[in-house]
Amino acid sequence: MSEPADEAASANDVHRIEAGGRRFIVVGTAHISRDSVDLVRKVIEAERPDCVCLELDAQRYEALSQEQRWEDLDLREIVRKQQLAPLMANLILASYQHRLGLKLGVTPGSELLEAGRTAEELQIPVALCDRDIRVTLRRAWHSLAFYRKAMLVSTFVASAFESPDLTEEELRRIRQKDVLSELMAELGEAMPALKRVLIDERDAYLAQKIRESEGECVVAVVGAGHVQGMLAALSANKQVNLDEVNEIPRVSPIWKWIGWMIPVLIVGSIAWIGLSQGREAAGDNAWFWFLANAIPSGIGGLAALAHPATIAAAFLSAPFTSLTPVIGAGYVAAFVQAWMRPPKVSEFKSVGTDMARPAAWWQNRLLKIFMVFLATTLGSVIGTWVGFIEIVGNLAVP
Repeated sequence: MSEPADEAASANDVHRIEAGGRRFIVVGTAHISRDSVDLVRKVIEAERPDCVCLELDAQRYEALSQEQRWEDLDLREIVRKQQLAPLMANLILASYQHRLGLKLGVTPGSELLEAGRTAEELQIPVALCDRDIRVTLRRAWHSLAFYRKAMLVSTFVASAFESPDLTEEELRRIRQKDVLSELMAELGEAMPALKRVLIDERDAYLAQKIRESEGECVVAVVGAGHVQGMLAALSANKQVNLDEVNEIPRVSPIWKWIGWMIPVLIVGSIAWIGLSQGREAAGDNAWFWFLANAIPSGIGGLAALAHPATIAAAFLSAPFTSLTPVIGAGYVAAFVQAWMRPPKVSEFKSVGTDMARPAAWWQNRLLKIFMVFLATTLGSVIGTWVGFIEIVGNLAVP
């Protein structure tokens, strides 16, 4: 691409708007573009705004600016709070961008970090305006129906192993685009609820936080996919209730009832079998329930090449965790694995590239914890349904 064409593209990425007696300069960027890195510095140096707003939350900004202090991350606490799945989803998204960035020679988010650096050099206040990524992921998950969740999981899994093989033409296009925003837009066409949470809500959130920033002139650096929605929100000058879009939807009481229904049916069925068919029959069914859950979960831990203590924990806990929706065998096994084989700092740092190599899931200790969680959870689910069908079926035995 010629230099004049690059300059024209950069000019098209800078949008100016006046609202409420203030000037807002919105710079649309691609998160893995060297052109975007250069552009944000030029705009901030030229405009000397009163405040620079970034499409980052506090966690992501610290990760970028301080190269994520992995040694301070308490993985066991994350597992204990049952936040392993959101962490895995976040790492998969980051991993895909990281692999694209390697091909372009740019670390994902470099333009946001450059904007922060430039503002600090010029002694301009920096405002972090994005919603907490954990809130966004949890709201996105809650917004989807079950079959949509299955589609999303399959998309994440595919992207985790996909190794971008791009032509020079595609690389040139990516340098001018926010690829992650494009991916979200495509998902949004298939899943409108997901688009509402990942794009529309964040457009409104970003616009509101930018309005709340100080100064008459504000430069906002955001992904290109958010520009149009933010410009519309800023022009409308409509206040947004941030508490509403920060709220984690509660699980419907119906699902809680369903979650407890299976344990009640299992225990009730065994008790009824004991009354109608005798104590020995009840014992046989209870023993079948134990083995039906323990064996698949133990096999899951074995397949993940987990620590022997982890395999034992999965085997022994699955029959009991299946009788409560509060915690699953996968989290118990993941906690034990994290305790017995904690990941090294280097493995946290290399997870972005390791995730794309299937063999690395058995080598990288962090990925192995994820694998233990997934494999033992799957084993527990299989065992629960096998045991449920068998025991309920035995109610009809004379």
